[in-house]
Amino acid sequence: MKFSIRLLYLYLFSFIGLLITVIGSIQILDLGIKVYVFKGADKYSIPMVSKFDNSGRETPLTDTEKEEQKKIQEEETNRQRQVQLSSSLAMLLVGIPLYKYHWATIKKEGKKSK
Repeated sequence: MKFSIRLLYLYLFSFIGLLITVIGSIQILDLGIKVYVFKGADKYSIPMVSKFDNSGRETPLTDTEKEEQKKIQEEETNRQRQVQLSSSLAMLLVGIPLYKYHWATIKKEGKKSK
């Protein structure tokens, strides 16, 4: 097989596509493990915010306010999971075709040169 800039380009972009696919797959696997195996691994612990009265003294939160803050924390955790999943899927949707196209071209050119 003869070395050329075109062949270098094909191998480089094939490698990049494979790398993007592997990273996206790892992120999806990581998210799945966090959600189903280590259920608390991606929960964010935001300290409960206290409230202050008119004189500037700190007053304890009511149960309703504590529940609202817990709900906000759960929504943030879900939002972070959605961001990670969409990013991972985008990597797969770009990486797989990039790899397959360039690798198929390399194989096709290898058959022609034989």
